[in-house]
Amino acid sequence: MPFRFRPVDTTFYDLFAQLANHLVGGAELLAEMLSNGGDREGVAQRMRDAEHHADETTHEIVRRVNSTFVTPFDREDIYALASGLDDVMDHMEEAVDLVLLYGVHELPSELAHQVEVLQRAAELTAEAMPRLETMKNLDEYWIEINRLENSGDKSYRRILAKLFSGQYEALEVLKLKDVVDSLEAAIDAFETVANTVEQISVKES
Repeated sequence: MPFRFRPVDTTFYDLFAQLANHLVGGAELLAEMLSNGGDREGVAQRMRDAEHHADETTHEIVRRVNSTFVTPFDREDIYALASGLDDVMDHMEEAVDLVLLYGVHELPSELAHQVEVLQRAAELTAEAMPRLETMKNLDEYWIEINRLENSGDKSYRRILAKLFSGQYEALEVLKLKDVVDSLEAAIDAFETVANTVEQISVKES
């Protein structure tokens, strides 16, 4: 096995953990937004703030990649992982923003499952990021994220069937579908992150 120098600087791992923790907070805000009642304007603002903080962490990762001679793993993988994590936050923020902008007041109860999937995926991702330093015990992470994504897909299809069942007005269907699509995109983005982690782990093993 060829010898690979692994730098002891833990900054990249810390930043990935920080970015993943932003997703945990974002998923909590998403759940709050989609629950009945509450200060939606306030939640939307807090979500915008959370998305901004996630962007700042992403930009810090990119800056460090561009200014660091030796990185903990391949630069393109660092870019891909940072971008994937940022995409998750963008999709969750989009869902929150659409609920506010569209003035959606009644959401299908099935959306609760999508939110639960996102919250669990965020927690698992936040737990996995610090393990990038040792590349150990990560397989359970991407296996479970894949299972969650499959569960989210099934729920997504059921929600679409309900939306097109005729019990909603046509305009309301369009509004709700945009929100549902944003949630589905966020779940898919979590799987993309997990796939990137798997690729990194295989390369570094």
